[in-house]
Amino acid sequence: MSSSMVSMCIAYDVGSRDEDPERTGFAHLFEHLMFGGSVNIPSYDEPLELAGGANNAFTTSDVTCFYNEVPWENLEVSFWLESDRMLSLAFTPESLEVQRRVVVEEFKETSLNSPYGDVSHLLRGLLYQTHPYQWPTIGKSVAHIEGASMEEVKSFFYAHYAPNNAVLALSGHVEEREARRLAEKWFGPIARRAVRKRVLPQEPEKKGQRRERVRRQVPSDAVFIAFPMVGCMDSRYPAFDIISDLLANGESARFNRRLKEERNLFAAIDATVSGSADPGFFQVSGVLRDGVSIAEGEQAIFAEMEGLQDVKEEELLKVQSKFAATRAFDRLSSTRRAQAYSRYELLGGGELWDAEVEKWKSVTLADVKRELRESLTRERSVVLEYESEASGRAYDGVE
Repeated sequence: MSSSMVSMCIAYDVGSRDEDPERTGFAHLFEHLMFGGSVNIPSYDEPLELAGGANNAFTTSDVTCFYNEVPWENLEVSFWLESDRMLSLAFTPESLEVQRRVVVEEFKETSLNSPYGDVSHLLRGLLYQTHPYQWPTIGKSVAHIEGASMEEVKSFFYAHYAPNNAVLALSGHVEEREARRLAEKWFGPIARRAVRKRVLPQEPEKKGQRRERVRRQVPSDAVFIAFPMVGCMDSRYPAFDIISDLLANGESARFNRRLKEERNLFAAIDATVSGSADPGFFQVSGVLRDGVSIAEGEQAIFAEMEGLQDVKEEELLKVQSKFAATRAFDRLSSTRRAQAYSRYELLGGGELWDAEVEKWKSVTLADVKRELRESLTRERSVVLEYESEASGRAYDGVE
């Protein structure tokens, strides 16, 4: 092993889909609370920094991931810190209030005061009527975090943050025997908990196009289009990801080359997949050039997607090769390896990450064209027209 560093990732099987619809944003709140002191350790960051380590965390709709990297000789410090906050947080009123303020300010900054900041709330609300993917990770309303009580916070912790609801992954300068010894020493004494059973409402099949138009104080008009699609472990998922790359990954991709450069319709345009465990969505986001109407931009997007039926084998091979190169680069990072293996273990097995490149390479032109024809259609779409107040046009939408 060429590096003396070890990366640790603990992925908890809890995300925003596991929240009470009247108390959203809790998974993200806990991403912050986990750094506010545990039952025996008042500060997480200080001991790790003294050990030469660094750390971070992220929350999605499906998972909460805490990761760090330390020199191998100080690996036990990571086990000590992570096991103590899994055992229990300090749950002091001071810590809750500090992290509550941080999360509330983040909500205001990213969702209320940033240009296009409420797009995720609006678009998810159009896509989902019953499934908890209808709100983003930050939460449905800032009032849910503002009103969170200590009892509610403790209940959420003990229902989800447990050894029987988490995966520990290590990557880097460490032998398996030593990893097992440390895991048993530090996590073995933590008792299993009664993890809340996940019972989620199934989203009914969407029928017909849904639309919404809003007017906001933003620099330019924009259009956002989304389509329901399969979850990330479905055999059809790679085809959707490849379509997003064909359209928007790189300057030579069709959206960038044709709609942005040649026709000069968009200042920025992108296509992404949500990558969620349950059925997710394919999203196109476009910020229009001055003088281009939302209707013109929307029509151009649909026309370009429909025109992708003429995709050639060389385009597909180029995208597949780029995906393989990206994954090869990811494998050079011990942190990315730990994150990927822990997430895939929750999804069904860490070895599934190893098979990812072959799954993407197996996608055919027929697969791509089928999803374009059957899944990414106008009739199955939701459209968010996002109008700038500076446009001066008559308006009858939602303020």
